[in-house]
Amino acid sequence: MSKDKIVEHHNTAAEHHEYAAKHHREAAKHHEAGDHEKAAHHAHSAHGHASHAEHHHVEASRHHAEHHGEH
Repeated sequence: MSKDKIVEHHNTAAEHHEYAAKHHREAAKHHEAGDHEKAAHHAHSAHGHASHAEHHHVEASRHHAEHHGEH
């Protein structure tokens, strides 16, 4: 795997963390307003983005280890 692909995984993970943070803020806003359905929707979306971020973090780490011969 090229370094470019590793960097791509890290950047994609960062993007998903940013999306997750936005959804968490929206969930908090809706929860404070008493709209628990919208809050739950945003919390669920935040969880999905956090899961995708973790996936890309793991892939970047795995490819980094392979690239450097650390199995």
